[in-house]
Amino acid sequence: MRSYLISDNIDTFVGMQMAGLEGVVLHEKEEIVKKIEELKKDKSIGIIIITEKIAAKIPDEISRIKLSKERLLLVEIPDRHGWSKGSDAILRYVKEAIGIKL
Repeated sequence: MRSYLISDNIDTFVGMQMAGLEGVVLHEKEEIVKKIEELKKDKSIGIIIITEKIAAKIPDEISRIKLSKERLLLVEIPDRHGWSKGSDAILRYVKEAIGIKL
């Protein structure tokens, strides 16, 4: 099973490419949605990694994928500038998701 990166930032793309990850740099919402639909059809892709800014452009598509029973895992990562959600974003996410404060 392979992973694939969709980034809006060339530096993040190059860094992940140096780590051996395939990917693409996209900026327009239509291009991003089209690429995700294309990747969903590829049975060898199991994880789609997207940058935070990409996620902000397609929140409905992300919700649909996460709530569906598709085999695809969608992972959001910060770009080279770090999280804009703050350093405790993961803790807040866990608290909201399962109701446990860490």
